[in-house]
Amino acid sequence: MKKELILIFAVFFLISLPAITGVYAFEENSKIITISKKEADITGDGINDRIYLKALPSDGKHSFLKKIFMEVQSSNKKEFKIPVESGIEPSFQLVDLDHDGVKDLFVSVPTGGSGGISNNYAYTLKDFVVTNLDVPNPIEIESHFINGYKAQIKVIPTNQAYIFHLNDRKSYYEKLGLYYKGKLNEPTELTVNPFSTLEPVLYKGDEMGIKGIQRITGVANADTIATVESLWYFVDGNWKLVNVNVFTNTKEK
Repeated sequence: MKKELILIFAVFFLISLPAITGVYAFEENSKIITISKKEADITGDGINDRIYLKALPSDGKHSFLKKIFMEVQSSNKKEFKIPVESGIEPSFQLVDLDHDGVKDLFVSVPTGGSGGISNNYAYTLKDFVVTNLDVPNPIEIESHFINGYKAQIKVIPTNQAYIFHLNDRKSYYEKLGLYYKGKLNEPTELTVNPFSTLEPVLYKGDEMGIKGIQRITGVANADTIATVESLWYFVDGNWKLVNVNVFTNTKEK
């Protein structure tokens, strides 16, 4: 009798499971919010499509969004959903990044962390096909502190090298034990952060490129030593690095 009851409960549970899952999915979908929407032709047929940025807020009053996605209702009645990483205050732009005469989707989602980092995405939906244009990778940079309260960086793709004088932070670094009388106590690298911002900008004429900003920090996230600005242009299916500018965040030039 006991075995029969266990079997009955097991069968009941298995039958109920799809219903429970369905209810949960319905409740989750009912909480999805529309953050912004636009109408534009992003498929190239000359008819406007409807583009929505939607998200599922996290539980509680906090502004973090745990499920973010783009939803496109195209002119031919097809619907496309493009998921992106979770974060806060997502936004999107419609710009022609691949220079084919059709606007593309550019999505930016700040992570909400103390580093001020954003995740970014670029997609084309030309001819009703979703294609990932990717986005440029952060610039590869070698960096470290050197004797004399200085920091040195080298931008690998362009071979540019810079030395930054950090005497304005001398007492701070001494207290932390990074330096002793100007001599570095041990080899110490700087932190080269990912893109804090990546955004479409006019590059030449009315053609768009992408500008990225990376921070280089020292002993803490607030210890910004330099800012690296890179400009990218999409050509032959890839992002090409056009130029790199490095700006100091120290008082001594």
